Amino acid sequence: MPKPEKIEESSTLEELLDRLNELQIQGLLQELVAQQPELLDVIEHYVNQITSLAPQPQLSKPLRRTTVDPASWRGQVRQILRDGVRYLEEGWEEDDPITEELLEIIGEAQAFTEHEEVNNALVILEAITSSCVDGWDEVDEYGVESYEVASAIDEAWCEAVLSAELTPEEKVDIQVNLEAWQDEWNADFAMSLEALRQGWDYPRLQQVLQGKITELGTWEGEAPYYADDLALIRLKILDRQERYQEYLYLAQAEGQTQQYLTMLGRLGRVSEAMQSAQTQMSSGQEAFALAQVLREQGSPQQALKIAQTGLSLPGNCQYDLAIWTSELASELGEGEAALAARVKAFQAKPSFEDYSKVRSLASEAWSNLKVELLDHLRNHQAWGIHSAKVEIFLHEQLIDDAINVVSELRSYDAPLIMRVMDEAVASRPNWVIENACRRAESIMDAGKAQYYHYAVEWLRKARAAYHQAGQKREWSVYRTKLMDTHARKYKLMAMLKQRDLD
Repeated sequence: MPKPEKIEESSTLEELLDRLNELQIQGLLQELVAQQPELLDVIEHYVNQITSLAPQPQLSKPLRRTTVDPASWRGQVRQILRDGVRYLEEGWEEDDPITEELLEIIGEAQAFTEHEEVNNALVILEAITSSCVDGWDEVDEYGVESYEVASAIDEAWCEAVLSAELTPEEKVDIQVNLEAWQDEWNADFAMSLEALRQGWDYPRLQQVLQGKITELGTWEGEAPYYADDLALIRLKILDRQERYQEYLYLAQAEGQTQQYLTMLGRLGRVSEAMQSAQTQMSSGQEAFALAQVLREQGSPQQALKIAQTGLSLPGNCQYDLAIWTSELASELGEGEAALAARVKAFQAKPSFEDYSKVRSLASEAWSNLKVELLDHLRNHQAWGIHSAKVEIFLHEQLIDDAINVVSELRSYDAPLIMRVMDEAVASRPNWVIENACRRAESIMDAGKAQYYHYAVEWLRKARAAYHQAGQKREWSVYRTKLMDTHARKYKLMAMLKQRDLD
């Protein structure tokens, strides 16, 4: 009898490489690249990443040298554009992988700047920008917008040139390139060009950094449209360089209130931050940011005071701020503050969870507060809260309110509508009959067989309501009428004859 063949398990990559020496591994890589040339870009990028992260010797005088190969970064951009074209040609036009992946690679370049490898960042940005400009025609015909990518590149160049010690010749070279790319790509690199022109020696800027602040801030005339973005980049660099007093002067001069207040908090100047907040804080976002810093710095009572003030200010973070405030107040044993903030959270974005939390915090005040919350819920018209409304109204057995929420909803909200029907069938069967039959008939009349099963689901709800109302005969008459009307729709007829529709 022949012996069964031995089944060998596949070796892992690590096990395979362990069997090779250094020379053999080099030969293997060369053979793989010969068979698949596109692997060269991957290998090159990996090698450059490793070498760029290797510790560099400390020099008494920085030299203009780099440890990255721009060819690798150009190859990555070209590959992103090529893959994007193929993606678009296959019809996937709803997504934009090109922008997402290019923003990611621009972020990698910015990381070099943030880690004080500015020379590398400049080389990488030149490779990315030139490759985008050279290859954008490939994707432009598919309608891919360049604005977001070009804006990110402008921001990255701005931070890099303000972080580098450039010679006059290098400044000229960068300026020439930026202006040429801007024209060829129809992009806007005005901010980075201005940063290149001003540097840190710009007279108005120097005055501000010395504490001489006027209404014009750092500008001699009207501030340009990118003034706030440029100020934030300068503040980021000053923070990284631990030039905190200059940071505060610049933030104050340029009206960057959130950055000014939070830096005061970070520096432990809590009383100064609290005093400045009284006159300068104007949004919920500013209050939220400052409150979080104060809490982190060990000043929870001051954080709570700022957060409570923020709840009365405009902004788009009111819900998150209210939840945060309520939780902090609870930790501090401030029950009334916790309740008030949770009510604010419910009013901003109603949910059953917050409704229940308010009830637990309110204690004996709940009966009056409940009326207030329910009235608010009835009048709240924000998109996407139908489910929360239904859950709360059904919990309170307010069937008519729940019916008002779902009566005119479209059938893609079928689970929510049917949930209300199940609760309403005992007390409001006529509404269930009318609403369910109307939805079923619209599907059947359209004659789209692929949706008939939805019509049957609505008819089951109608049948239950007819029976609940003691109108079994009326249901039978209605069903017979439907079968007569749609007698030629054989798929539908088979469904209507099911036993649970008798």
